[in-house]
Amino acid sequence: MEITPENTQVFIEKAKSGDQKAFSALLDFYWNDVYGFQLVRTRNENEAEDIAIRTFSNAFDKLSSYNSQFEFKTWLIAISKNIHIDLLRKEKKRFKLQTDEEDNTIYEVADDAPSAEDKLIIEQNLATLLKHIKKLKPHYQQVINLRYFQELSYEEIAQELNEPINNVKVKLLRAKKLLAEIITKQ
Repeated sequence: MEITPENTQVFIEKAKSGDQKAFSALLDFYWNDVYGFQLVRTRNENEAEDIAIRTFSNAFDKLSSYNSQFEFKTWLIAISKNIHIDLLRKEKKRFKLQTDEEDNTIYEVADDAPSAEDKLIIEQNLATLLKHIKKLKPHYQQVINLRYFQELSYEEIAQELNEPINNVKVKLLRAKKLLAEIITKQ
C-alpha cells in the first residue's frame, strides 16, 4: 500500500506500534515538504537537511502525542519551525552585544578556543562515546562512523552502503536514538 494524504493515519498507527516500514514511508512521503520548508527559511541545503532530520527524529519520538484532528504535514512543519527557532536563539546567545555612548554597535565574539582542561575533557568524552558506539549493532556503528567521524555526506554514505539516501537518513536517526538510550542508561 502506498502512502497518500488520505491514508496517512493508517501509516501513523502502524508507526506508533513500531512498524519500521511505516516510519520509512512517512519519512519518504513528507521529506520534501519539510526539507523544502526549511530550505526556504534557511537558504542553506545542509542546514535545511539537518533540521529536517531533527524534525523527523522529534516527530517519531513524540508520535504518540500527535492529534489526528490536525493534518500530519502541518504538525511536522510546526515541529520543524520550532527547531529552527531554537537554533536561531542559540546562535544569538553566542554573540554579546555592547553599545557605547555614541550608540555605535560592537559585536564581540566569544573565544571558542578550548583550554587544556577542555581538551582533556573532550578526549575523555570521546573515549566514552566510542565505548558506547561499540555497543550498537555493526550497521549502526558503520553509519555513525561514516557520518560523524569520516564526515561523509548523506549521498556519499548512500553510495558507500549501496542503499537509498532515505534509508541512510532513517538508519542514522535510529542509531542516534539508540546511542542516546545507551548513554542515558549509564
